[in-house]
Amino acid sequence: MPDSATPEQDTRHQEQLVKKFDLKCEIIDITEITNIFEKKSIIKPDKYSLANIKARIRMILLFEYANMKNRLVIGTSNKSEILVGYFTKYGDGGSDIMPIGDLYKTQLIELARFLKIPEEICCKPPTAGLIVGQTDEKELKMKYKDLDNVLIGLEKKMDPSDISKDFNVKKSDVERIQNLRKKSQHKRNMPLIPKIGLRTPNIDWRSPVQEG
Repeated sequence: MPDSATPEQDTRHQEQLVKKFDLKCEIIDITEITNIFEKKSIIKPDKYSLANIKARIRMILLFEYANMKNRLVIGTSNKSEILVGYFTKYGDGGSDIMPIGDLYKTQLIELARFLKIPEEICCKPPTAGLIVGQTDEKELKMKYKDLDNVLIGLEKKMDPSDISKDFNVKKSDVERIQNLRKKSQHKRNMPLIPKIGLRTPNIDWRSPVQEG
């Protein structure tokens, strides 16, 4: 679902993957829909708010398609993005299942190479393609290799000083990523519900527990 900010390179790479894996693909340009939202917004959105609108438009179209086909929406967020909240709430974060959600970005690059994805796709600078010239690492102020090392250290409950020393990353950057993870917690959970009744959804009424 491209729009006016989608890099031309992404369109070319999409065509390569569709051909390589013999995929069925439908293209819906969302530029016109985005323009309507921009005009109808109560407050004129800046480029970041507009980027979020684009992600949510795509989510709406995906779920409408899934509803009509009685299917599920598969999310593409990875562990690195999820842990620091680098996704749009109810946008690309809105899906039924995230099959690569427990794989770090650097692990996904290795997986892509294993699957023989063309190297020009594997090694290109990651971007959401929502803002012209935007790249993930520029916004995160850190290379994914360093980000993943920091997150792995935090996952292992290492002390920030040890993470900084072991992975040659500034301690201030480790603490910044640690803070990003805390601040983005709301994006990984259902909305908070005040405790009023005897048993409250998502607090102390969590049955039935899904199995299998």
